[in-house]
Formats: sequence, structure tokens, C-alpha cells
Amino acid sequence: MPLALPSSKTVRLPTCSSSHSKADSDAQPPGACAPCVNSTDILRGQKTVEISHNGLTYRLQATRLGKLILTK
Repeated sequence: MPLALPSSKTVRLPTCSSSHSKADSDAQPPGACAPCVNSTDILRGQKTVEISHNGLTYRLQATRLGKLILTK
């Protein structure tokens, strides 16, 4: 089931207050924080969702142990 977001509205994502790794800080300007989306908002009660990105379809899956797997 693909995730459908409203196409006519701007979606503002909150930023995470948790600590980020050094790799994250290298990719962002100082003081900037990447948007944060809760996995429950993406999965919406499902164990798997499909994500379309640059013409390809990816699958995001939650495991029984609470981990996330993204596959092409």
C-alpha cells in the first residue's frame, strides 16, 4: 500500500531533538537538523509500505524486533 500525502499542501516536518552521528553532522550545515518523521506515521499500522523514489519502488518493512528494513 503506497503512502499518499496531499499533493496540494506543504508538509512541514518536525526536527528531531535526539543526538545525531558524526556522519549526519558532516552532511548538514552547523546548527541545521534533518527533518524527523515517526515511523508510525509512515507505516500507519501496516508492517510494510512501498515508497516511490526517482521512478523506483522501495519497500520499508518493520521487523518483529522493531527494526526497519529498506529494500529496492
